[in-house]
This record gives sequence, structure tokens and C-alpha cells, in this order.
Amino acid sequence: MRFTFIQGHRHEWPIKRLCRVLQVPARGYRAWTSRPACQRLRTDLKILAHIREHHALGNASCGRPRMTLELREAGPDVGERRVGRLMKDNGIRPVRTRRHKVMTDSHHQTGIVANLLDGDLPADRPNQKWAGDISSIWTAGGWLYLAVVIDLFSRRVIGWAVSDWIKKDLAIRALDMAVRLRDPAPGCILLPDRGSQYGSHDFQEK
Repeated sequence: MRFTFIQGHRHEWPIKRLCRVLQVPARGYRAWTSRPACQRLRTDLKILAHIREHHALGNASCGRPRMTLELREAGPDVGERRVGRLMKDNGIRPVRTRRHKVMTDSHHQTGIVANLLDGDLPADRPNQKWAGDISSIWTAGGWLYLAVVIDLFSRRVIGWAVSDWIKKDLAIRALDMAVRLRDPAPGCILLPDRGSQYGSHDFQEK
């Protein structure tokens, strides 16, 4: 443990001084650094390389549990405690962002229709009740907007569209995809968000 401490602080203090303070022979430290790394240390270094890679690819957003899952999916069979230790020892911490964007503007002047479902969301069969909404997703390139249509019977996404602009055609394209995929019979009810994209004349006509 003392040799490891010296190794970690050798750029801040002279090695001889560190050895003297920690009461270990400098010769012993040099012998320790020249020994081939043990199997566990070699494995730790490999896992650490994967952690650094996923940390960079994930925009530094992965904490210990998610990082463990990412590594297991990539190949290395590693435990959460080991991942946490390596992340802590190497100063790898998730960056907690609080980016949030208000998506729904219910104070627009376009048409808002009555809520036909009125909280009665469960469906008895497919293509009976659909729901639509738009979400914002922060990426390294800026905001992306995802419009989805979900069948409330199976909770399955049956239509979607993505754009870096939030306009009415985003909601329309998601609905078009759902209609092409399912070809619902008359009587299917769509419960969309009450934002201006869904209240637009073009969407209401669709």
C-alpha cells in the first residue's frame, strides 16, 4: 500500500523523501516497480481502459451501476464493486447534468380538442387507443426532438420521428408511420400532447 501511495504521488514529491516519510527502503520501491504486474493488476488495467472508453463515449454520464452493465455487454465479466473501485481510484466520476427543456406550450391559439379518454387509458385490444408526445434529448451535438406514437394496449412504440427542429411536421411524420404500420380501423382514438405541434391545423386535418 505504501509503494502504491508513492507511485501515485511521485510527481508531487521526491521519491526518496516519500520513502523516508513512509519508512520504506528506496531500493524496495525500485524493486517493486520493476516487478512484472500480477494477473489481477493486468486485468484491472484492461478493465480501466474499457471504463475510460465508455466514460468518453457516454459523455461522462455513466455511474457505477450503468458502467458495469455497459462493460458486461461489451464483453468483460466484471463486478460492480470492482468497477466502482477502479472509477474512484482513477477519479472517474459521472457528470450529472440537469438539462431540461419545457416542451408543452398549452397557451397557444391553435385548436385543442376534448380529451375523449378522460383518464381511461387501458385498452382492450390493439389499435383502440393511441398516445402521442414529443421529448427533448440532449446530445453532444445539441438538442434532438423525438416524437412517438404508442399503442396503449401493448405500450409499444408504433410510430416515431426525430429532428433537430421541433415543428408540426415532426408529430405528423410519427403519426404517418404509425398509420402505415397499423392501418387502424375507424374508431381508433389518438390522445396527443396538448402542445402547439399537435394543435396545429395540419395535424388536426391529418
